[in-house]
Amino acid sequence: MTCIDRRDVGLLLLRLGTGGVLAAHGAQKLFGWFGGGGIEGTGQFMESVGYQPGRVSARAAGLAEAGGGTLLALGLATPAAGAAAAGAMAGAAAVHVPNGFFAMSGGYEYAATLGLTAASLAVTGPGRLSVDALFGHAVNRDWMVPAAFAATAAATALVVGAQNQRLRKKEERAEGEQDALFEEYPSLRE
Repeated sequence: MTCIDRRDVGLLLLRLGTGGVLAAHGAQKLFGWFGGGGIEGTGQFMESVGYQPGRVSARAAGLAEAGGGTLLALGLATPAAGAAAAGAMAGAAAVHVPNGFFAMSGGYEYAATLGLTAASLAVTGPGRLSVDALFGHAVNRDWMVPAAFAATAAATALVVGAQNQRLRKKEERAEGEQDALFEEYPSLRE
């Protein structure tokens, strides 16, 4: 019989806290709970920041956060759960990058912290106080960590890359419209 130690208790607390926060964020997106916008409101927001189609993006982010967070809290399929949550947080951080690092200024600090914590749990594992341990780590194998991160990194790179491209095109269109306006009405430049 293995003995539960402080590391296991610490991992349990970290999983419960991080997983609970992620699950709540996902529930805001999916169900409109805790003051969230639900699929409709979140989808509109997603569209406004370049994630299209908005409703699909809202559903994907909500599932990654709620599902990844719930699984992390339980300590079940920890590599996939942590990687999915980290990917969702990378997408969230991309929205906040223009505002700098600190959350107080609308920066990516909070999303980065949640993402790094989820990624760390995926790498470290859930500890002995987990559903993974109860089931003999059937869905928490060493090879699953790089596989989960590779799949998540590829998907996140595609999604965030497409979002950045849409935002650049939108900005170029706005600049073109402004230039055309100045050409038509030169006195506006003053």
